[in-house]
Amino acid sequence: MTAALSPEESAALEAIDEDAIARMLLELLAIPSVTGSAAETEMQHRLAKQLDGLGLDVDLWQADLTALRAHPDFPGTEVPRDEAWGLVGTTPGGGDGPTMILQGHVDVVPPGDLRQWNGDPFVPRVEGNVIHGRGACDMKAGVVANLAALAAIRASGARLRGRVAAHLVVGEEDGGLGAFATLQRGHSGDACLITEPTSGTLVTANGGSLTFRIEVPGKATHASTRDAGASAIDAYLPIHQALARLETRRNVAADPLMAEYQTPYALSVGILRAGDWASSVPDSLVAEGRLGVRLGEDPAQAAADFEASVAEACAGDPWLRDHPAQVTWPGGRFASGRLPAGHPLAALVRDAHSDAVGGPRVRERGAPYGSDLRLYAAADIPTLQFGPGDVRLAHSPQEQVSLPDIAEVARTLVLTVLRTVGTA
Repeated sequence: MTAALSPEESAALEAIDEDAIARMLLELLAIPSVTGSAAETEMQHRLAKQLDGLGLDVDLWQADLTALRAHPDFPGTEVPRDEAWGLVGTTPGGGDGPTMILQGHVDVVPPGDLRQWNGDPFVPRVEGNVIHGRGACDMKAGVVANLAALAAIRASGARLRGRVAAHLVVGEEDGGLGAFATLQRGHSGDACLITEPTSGTLVTANGGSLTFRIEVPGKATHASTRDAGASAIDAYLPIHQALARLETRRNVAADPLMAEYQTPYALSVGILRAGDWASSVPDSLVAEGRLGVRLGEDPAQAAADFEASVAEACAGDPWLRDHPAQVTWPGGRFASGRLPAGHPLAALVRDAHSDAVGGPRVRERGAPYGSDLRLYAAADIPTLQFGPGDVRLAHSPQEQVSLPDIAEVARTLVLTVLRTVGTA
């Protein structure tokens, strides 16, 4: 049963402009804002004008990368970059009410093999009410939903008792630099909703992840006399087997929020490089991959667990016993994060969705990937994710999102915001 809407809520819901949502998404998808690229900066300046047009107080700043990288809690990066721009738009005025954050990242991952796409990934393609393109669901649709909700609230004329802050960040895909910089600048709030794609569910917890590199030594010789050398590829095999056992062990008795996933804390090797000549025994191998961090687990403990597994494999191998592999941790560091159990934000968003669009009540679950949620949670800002699209399509050449899904999320955001910050 849905609750009766206030006049302010009804007016704001009626102001959701679905045509404007489609236009805005098409414009943003045409900007190839790959993490660390110049287009990422272009996107932030484009969105700053959008926030200004909504009557928000805009803070657009160039982050001090040197200072951020020197911070002991810096989340790491995986791509080179010369600059990063932060962007926050806050509703002006407001009284003694709370501040609600609507957060989204503007960067996207590279498109990969262009032959697998149906057309240019940065020329959005419309089929009925579905829009295809890189960044469609991850997560420019979520950014558009945030902006559409803010536009509708402004158009309704509602006077807010508190404030709404749109945090639009860069660098989420490779560690969370943008969110970290935004929080370090002093932007905060009483609650945060991140519009990552959640397939119609409330995501109240995220597992984390660490990027590892394993360097395995070998001994080079001519391939015809391979017995005189030691292949780094052969030496790596017992390590790979040890990693499979480690993954199995780390996924026993996972948190109930992660129970629907076959492997909630995946351990995956994504890159293998070995050798430099076909008729030479390779004297080195480098394996790079991703280690899942469990809910509530200290990332340092996860790394120690991984290193102990590699060391055990080395100790049991005749070559590696005297020539052990070396483990390092480059790239982004995603801790886990979660909304405190029983926090009212989850029920508030669930009720807002029911009252705005009807249908079954959205269920709660965790997600096996890292996100900016953990940075806001670490700053003691209660945070959850609810946004348009299916994360299984993210990072793929089938990436897409439906326009009704964006509008549904925008309507949910409208009621969530009005009920959080209050009206005067």
